[in-house]
Amino acid sequence: MSNHRSRHERVALVTGSTSGIGLAIAQALILDGWMVALHGLGTAQEIDSVLMQVASQVGSSNMPRHFHADLRSPEQARGLVSEVESKLGRVDLLVNNAGIQHTSRVEDFPTSKWDEIMAINLSAVFHACAAALPGMKRRNFGRIVNIASIHGLVASAEKAAYVSAKHGVVGLTKTIALENARSNITCNAICPGWVRTPLVEAQVLHRMSAMGLDHEAAERTLLAEKEPSQRFTTTEHIASAVAFLISEAGSNITGTSLAMDGAWTAQ
Repeated sequence: MSNHRSRHERVALVTGSTSGIGLAIAQALILDGWMVALHGLGTAQEIDSVLMQVASQVGSSNMPRHFHADLRSPEQARGLVSEVESKLGRVDLLVNNAGIQHTSRVEDFPTSKWDEIMAINLSAVFHACAAALPGMKRRNFGRIVNIASIHGLVASAEKAAYVSAKHGVVGLTKTIALENARSNITCNAICPGWVRTPLVEAQVLHRMSAMGLDHEAAERTLLAEKEPSQRFTTTEHIASAVAFLISEAGSNITGTSLAMDGAWTAQ
């Protein structure tokens, strides 16, 4: 990092990092020497299980801290950043990863689900960025990586709220990049296609039920419908992309949306 702080002084906050993409990113950062603030909902037992899992993979010398916040609340989204800054001293890297999904046609889409998806998938990203940027500006260093989706670039049927929110994240990413272009703060989005996560697994299970398929066949039909590579992007791939964007090699990459989609958007 160009601010020359030692590795163990670097602090990253990764939202939605108790499973899936967020956990993979957090583990990679810890292995690279970052102090990581984990975030995610769950019981005390579930959180302890995640921390034990991390310890088994990265060792106990640089254990992360877990912070709780309900990202449906603007106050809690902003408060999460403030609490990490208070307890760990700073937020050098903010990875906005938390997200939820619901599928339905527009005319049938429950208002409560629309509001919840917009709150967690878009508004919380805005509030966390707004809370983290002042500290980054004071230190003239910051990295923001927003985990958007290929649905931030293209649409799919029955995903009105998710598509709208992720398009919003891509737009917000560009705005933050422009506002901070002459500083040492970058803001980028990663737009994965199909990744094996609980959100995608739910769609696989739905296909199994609706189409009478086994798990492997349901996965194949899901991939065939959108992704020419016929392969899932892995959580480790996304963690590696984050590592590149926050590295010195990525220091002049800002405002971009990196599609990791097996040529989905090339069609």
